[in-house]
Amino acid sequence: MKKILFLTGDYAEDYETMVPFQMLSMVGFEVHAVCPGKKKGEKVRTAIHDFEGEQTYSEKPGHYFTLTYDFDQVQPENYDGLYIVGGRAPEYLRLNERLLEMVKHFFQTQKPVAAICHGIQILTAAGVVNGRYLTAYPAVAPEVTLAGGKFQNVPMDAVVVDANLVTGPAWPAHPALMRSYLQLLKVQITTS
Repeated sequence: MKKILFLTGDYAEDYETMVPFQMLSMVGFEVHAVCPGKKKGEKVRTAIHDFEGEQTYSEKPGHYFTLTYDFDQVQPENYDGLYIVGGRAPEYLRLNERLLEMVKHFFQTQKPVAAICHGIQILTAAGVVNGRYLTAYPAVAPEVTLAGGKFQNVPMDAVVVDANLVTGPAWPAHPALMRSYLQLLKVQITTS
């Protein structure tokens, strides 16, 4: 069974946490959802971001999400892919040096990586976007550019794939993001 390292934290976006976790589990992956400083069975609080006509997204309390693995036990070489959620969690998760080293491992080994929305802030902090084509929530575009990435302004339901990396701007991109990520993981889903 393939294993996915799933990075989340307090005030990660609710849909960007729950939906991909459930989808990856549904297709048969063992998904290790982790957060620095927390252990298996502990919870993170999520936030719901919505697009309601204002100049930026609104934020409402989300669900509690139960972590499935201890952060301190993670050995990146034991995983087939990395998934990074969005929301507000990435702004503080990117301050954890061990987490950034884990992220670098997936780029050094060319393993599949998916990141959505503000999750790209972790990629910029890890120094892995230089010369890469990617997208993110539009407010993260300056960080991508400053880190040497080639920001692509795409619709909210679209993604950008560059080698082992697939990125999306926000949760409306889930169908395209998951489809592309599963292709990178060499998972084939057929319908009859």
